[in-house]
Amino acid sequence: MIKQDISKYKHIWVFVEHENGEVARVSFELLTKARELAKDLGCEVHAFTVGDKVEQFKDEVFKYGAKKYFIIEDPILKDYMTEPYRDSIVYLIEKYKPEIVLIGATTLGRDLAGTIATVLQTGLTADTTALDIDPKTKNLLMTRPTFGGNLMATIFCPDNRPQMSTSRPGVYKAIEEPVKGEVVKEKYDFDKSKYTKKILEKIIEEGEKINLGFYDVIVAGGFGMGNKDNMKLVQELADVLGGTWAASRKAVQAGWAPQTRQVGQTGQTVHPKIYIACGISGAIQHVAGMKSSDVIIAINSDPEAPIFEIATYGIVGDVLEVLPKMTKMFKEKLGKA
Repeated sequence: MIKQDISKYKHIWVFVEHENGEVARVSFELLTKARELAKDLGCEVHAFTVGDKVEQFKDEVFKYGAKKYFIIEDPILKDYMTEPYRDSIVYLIEKYKPEIVLIGATTLGRDLAGTIATVLQTGLTADTTALDIDPKTKNLLMTRPTFGGNLMATIFCPDNRPQMSTSRPGVYKAIEEPVKGEVVKEKYDFDKSKYTKKILEKIIEEGEKINLGFYDVIVAGGFGMGNKDNMKLVQELADVLGGTWAASRKAVQAGWAPQTRQVGQTGQTVHPKIYIACGISGAIQHVAGMKSSDVIIAINSDPEAPIFEIATYGIVGDVLEVLPKMTKMFKEKLGKA
């Protein structure tokens, strides 16, 4: 990696991911986080993307605080393909030199970020769960779980720019802060002979798909639930509270819940108003996916369980006895008995 003159780099750029005419919510979450980081750096937040018709997203990105919206539009960018997306985005970054580039850790974002960082010869920290600015060096501090989720590592890139990070959907809340922004249109001269790959067919995956981040109340079951049948107790409480149910990694690995309902570093990251952890010990891998919940209620028979360290309220007891009582109580309180 070649050391650069980093003095010319300024501002935070957020990639606006889109598909079928809709912007991925993680883009708005990262714009919100970028505004917080920009205050510490004394810089602006800019959005950027490429595609066939992407100027239409300007009102949405301005609503979340982007002062400028950099775009390249071309028919070759209608569907996501790594090479043309990479080349056009690298062109934008090399021309305008942002100090920080944030991309959602989605399937598309993970593919795109790695190839961009490689061309730019800069560092990339993937799947971060926290982003901060070092008050002394002004470097971006990027924190992510490592060693199977058992440790948290903080990574920084002092010598190269831009500093790049992917963050998983749901880590940050999307909060509106409208501004009057500016659209900056650029053109890129694509050498179409380079792009030999073609999309032959798009297949929509069938099966249950659920975005846990949309729910204000989540009741999650862990390995402490004992077996798959007992997960029904988790589902019943979630139904009464008007929320949804989820599971820990161990519960998913045991076959008690589908992977689409997993919360944690290898699942979804959530921040509901209420998170009820049932029979979940509180491993770092799981905590990374739910620690930003407004209120955390933990039920565990082990009073020394790590989950109690982050819980707002803790109940020490047999989860199989506590859950039915909670469900009955809430049914009566909410008039659902």
